[in-house]
Amino acid sequence: MDPSPRPRMPPALYALTAGSFGIGCAEFVIMGLLLQVAADLHVSIAAAGLLVSIYAFGVFLGAPLLTVATRRMPRKAVLVALMAIYTIGNLACALAPNYEALMAARVLTSLTHGTFFGVGAVVATGLVAEDLKASAISVMFSGLTLATLMGMPAGAWLGLHFGWRSTFWAMALIGLVSMAVIVALVPRSREAHRPAPLTEELRGVARTQVWLGLAMTMLGFAGVFVVVAYIQPLLVQLGGFADDAVSPILLLFGGGMIVGNLVGGRLADRWPTRSLLGTLLALATVLAAMGFVLRDPVGMMAFVALLGVAAFATVSPLQLRVLRKAEGAGQNLASSFNIAFFNLGNAFGAWLGAAVIDHGPGLAALPWVAAAVTLLGLGIAAASLRLDRRAAPQALAVACH
Repeated sequence: MDPSPRPRMPPALYALTAGSFGIGCAEFVIMGLLLQVAADLHVSIAAAGLLVSIYAFGVFLGAPLLTVATRRMPRKAVLVALMAIYTIGNLACALAPNYEALMAARVLTSLTHGTFFGVGAVVATGLVAEDLKASAISVMFSGLTLATLMGMPAGAWLGLHFGWRSTFWAMALIGLVSMAVIVALVPRSREAHRPAPLTEELRGVARTQVWLGLAMTMLGFAGVFVVVAYIQPLLVQLGGFADDAVSPILLLFGGGMIVGNLVGGRLADRWPTRSLLGTLLALATVLAAMGFVLRDPVGMMAFVALLGVAAFATVSPLQLRVLRKAEGAGQNLASSFNIAFFNLGNAFGAWLGAAVIDHGPGLAALPWVAAAVTLLGLGIAAASLRLDRRAAPQALAVACH
């Protein structure tokens, strides 16, 4: 018996938060820079939006590959190495001479994302008691919300006043600071790191319920990026806001994300099933309602904040669902896969938004399309929970025998 009980939320969790803040900045700041990047590199807004998609697709590919490649390394060493790659990637973005080079640098940066959050989520849940696991995930993921609250508006402000490259120089500095915090606060593993056989991990990930969880993550969150990837043109071209109003409005989105992240963690701790369905339904509702206020400045500000709440309330329930269904040896890999599918949803959402802008009904249709995609994720969640109910009597019968 350990004579000194673990603190409810140990300092190591906040070191993980610092790392997630740095990586979150890389994902989100580009959305406040689309107009500047498009003008400077002489590409369309839709082409600039694909810088969001390519990052997310890089996360999708990099998460499982790097998780497998680093599975025998100590987790702290993995986290530090990933932050080093992140820093190099942002330096490459700042120095990119053209659109193609910027695209390649975004891919390099993105490779770190999924494995950091996947490994970090497993570390976070191992630091706390069973009834605080979802809250621990939300604490770690709060770095993403802080990246939106502070990093995204600050990046937009820097891009407006000093050029979009200055934002990437700032993120490279954030990477160095985050790496130092992780080195200082995340403890080394007390026991030798002996990963389970890869075949055993793959069996854990191959379960039907895990893949249903990944599908609901991808579709449930894709709707967010149909809108968020194009939030700058939505605000400026439809909402009637000036360019310099975008940065403070993004503060509302970030504040909403912080609230949603914490609320989602608390709800998932108490009611994991209800919170899964409830948060996805709330997200679809907010996206659909947003379509009515695109040309109303006050309504847009309110719904930007509500979208932040609804979007990040889904994160902890979705992540916890996959972790529980992958129980055992598959958790590390499944956690990274789920981050990959969050970002596959981001890539799909940004690509779909570009298609709607260039080949469909245009910017004004984005919230409606987003709501429809999120409802597909809700449908998969409902189907997955029905499978749970069917499996429960079978499990009871086996236990009785």
